[in-house]
Amino acid sequence: MKRFTQFLTEAGRSKAVMQATRLGLVSDGHGGWYDKGTGEFIAKTAGSELKFYNQNQKIGAQDPPQNRNPQNQQPVATQAQQPKALPPEQPPSEEMPMEEMPTLTVAFGRFNPPTSGHGKLLNKVAKVAGEGIYKIYPSRTVDSKKNPLDPDTKISILRQMYPKHGERIVNDDAFRTIFDVLQKANEEGYTAINIVVGGDRLAEFEKLANQYNGDLYNFDQINVISAGNRDPDAEGVEGVSASMVRKAAFEGDMETFMSGMPKSFDQKLAKKLFKSLRQTMNIEEGTEVWEIAPKYDWKNLRENYVTKNLFCVGQLVENLNTGLIGKIIRRGTNHLICVTEDNKMFKSWIKDVSEWTEVSGVPATQREVGTDAFRKYVMRMVGEKKIKNFNIKQIINKYKEKTK
Repeated sequence: MKRFTQFLTEAGRSKAVMQATRLGLVSDGHGGWYDKGTGEFIAKTAGSELKFYNQNQKIGAQDPPQNRNPQNQQPVATQAQQPKALPPEQPPSEEMPMEEMPTLTVAFGRFNPPTSGHGKLLNKVAKVAGEGIYKIYPSRTVDSKKNPLDPDTKISILRQMYPKHGERIVNDDAFRTIFDVLQKANEEGYTAINIVVGGDRLAEFEKLANQYNGDLYNFDQINVISAGNRDPDAEGVEGVSASMVRKAAFEGDMETFMSGMPKSFDQKLAKKLFKSLRQTMNIEEGTEVWEIAPKYDWKNLRENYVTKNLFCVGQLVENLNTGLIGKIIRRGTNHLICVTEDNKMFKSWIKDVSEWTEVSGVPATQREVGTDAFRKYVMRMVGEKKIKNFNIKQIINKYKEKTK
């Protein structure tokens, strides 16, 4: 994860990039910018700003002697060939108007697993974008209970479910948090952004995105837009959620599970997904509903929280809505206050966080060879359910052969 100082350094550098992008300039890879059409040298990056030169210096040519323009004190190239005069209505001392970048529309979510309810979100994003650009960023979070599908698998399924949005669904490990998405958009030159979220996450995203505007990124406008509220008691798409589908898979309820799949989605693939979820969730005796779908077993989640069986001060947790990972510094009645490694503070409801684990699915404190957690993980990867003359080296070698 990037540190706070790195964010600030990149934010300053992106100001020059953003300005060059608006002007349609192309980088030469060494801090210089040129006109793609004419091949003429235009400007150089100096700190967080562009310093402009006249448009007669060719790419790769040595810079001529410099002097200062008394009107703006910017370095201006001294050349025998004079630049073409600007029209009278646009005197040289006035800044040329810059073309405005279009607004980008994005959604960042778990999609674990994809459901018919997610179709409503994707369609809302496209509608908000209109003729503009929109992008969908599935989170990179993986764990055996609340996020059983790895990013590649869930994105593949999501694209098959909703092919018309397929090209807009981003599969890139660089976008682990909503801040990664916002920063990249800012670097690309967007000055306004729409963030489409579920109605129950509207306040969280609105506060977080605006809190760091002007610090980690600079947008003239940030709009957080609701894709609609979900009602677990409603029929049809309004009542479908990933939690409902995970719970159905956990309980072996194929009928309810299939009701959460789009009608257009291949039934064979849906049934295959059902079996895959049950296997990946590693359902064992003693596993409870609140571990799989917290909002359907709030009482037991709350009881475990109150008795401090989970989410204790000092523990690392991941916000499943935003992707942020932070250390718990305060426990509320039903929420946590956390701070990330680079000092970003966020608040999370206990139903929206998980104890942080590596992508491998093994907790950070239990990744050493020889621990029960590591043994169970490796056995699960190679399909071993019982210990028969257990030999860790043989199991690891078997896993390596399987993944070749």
